[in-house]
Amino acid sequence: MSAKIYPLQFNPILKDRIWGGEKLKTVLNKPIASSITGESWELSTVAGDVSVVSNGDLKGQLLTQLIEDNPNGILGTEVHEKFGTQFPLLFKYLDAREDLSIQVHPNDALAKERHNSFGKTEMWYVMQADPNSNIIVGFKEDSSQEEYLEHLNNNSLLSILDTVEVKKGHAYFLETGTVHAIGAGLLIAEIQQTSDITYRLYDFDRKDAQGNKRELHVDLALEAINYKKFDTRKPYLEEENQSNSIVNCPYFTTNFIPLTEKMKVSKTGNSFTVYMCIDGAFELEYDKTIYSYKQGDTVLIPAAMDYYIITGKASILEIYIS
Repeated sequence: MSAKIYPLQFNPILKDRIWGGEKLKTVLNKPIASSITGESWELSTVAGDVSVVSNGDLKGQLLTQLIEDNPNGILGTEVHEKFGTQFPLLFKYLDAREDLSIQVHPNDALAKERHNSFGKTEMWYVMQADPNSNIIVGFKEDSSQEEYLEHLNNNSLLSILDTVEVKKGHAYFLETGTVHAIGAGLLIAEIQQTSDITYRLYDFDRKDAQGNKRELHVDLALEAINYKKFDTRKPYLEEENQSNSIVNCPYFTTNFIPLTEKMKVSKTGNSFTVYMCIDGAFELEYDKTIYSYKQGDTVLIPAAMDYYIITGKASILEIYIS
């Protein structure tokens, strides 16, 4: 197995959504076949949606099998020790042609108790934003379960939620319990815990193609919501050819790399690394082989790759567990 360590890419897992569009194709060149593709799952071990390798000697193999065969080499020694053979993160690109539902995700304890799942701490990086695009992130002021329910029942929930105008390059960190929604006109890179647990609070009374409203989870959400006001925006530096910290939390670390020339990278073997190319293009040289990536590509660097060189002109998100 050790001879087959190299940068891994995976077939995108494409998801049609009532709010989806066509930017995953027109901007990121994903092979979508519908006009309502909302999500491209780039790297996943969610049951029923396990990523399949698309390049090199391991093409066609499941990510879960690679981890079982070589957990330290793929995940890293510390990640393997902490999570066993579970891949702890899920990576997506999202295209919101319309507003997403207002929703919330449970924390680890609640998700474990109710769903035998991880919670869903996540972050968003805005890759493209139409003019006047907004997101909803938490409450305008500290609230309470009683106030929240009153506004939900009176159809005035939006009046107490914090609506924020966003631009390309903005980054947001959403701890579990944060009431949130991605607004129309946004193309977003999302990094999150491996979980597909979402409680939908309000869906603007939309109906699907069959004329049905989507299920809401009002009761489940009550205990999951954090009713405090807090700041979700994450400013960051943009020093060229360096890893600039955006988020550093127990679940993942995300850095921003504005690549303009050559950058040498050394790793310890403690954790895998994922690169999401959010603009431009770059090359990675490892073991006398050059691998090429463009906007919209996601690549998993196995933990056993301890030294390599990246070069090009690109904006890259660098994610690992520390």
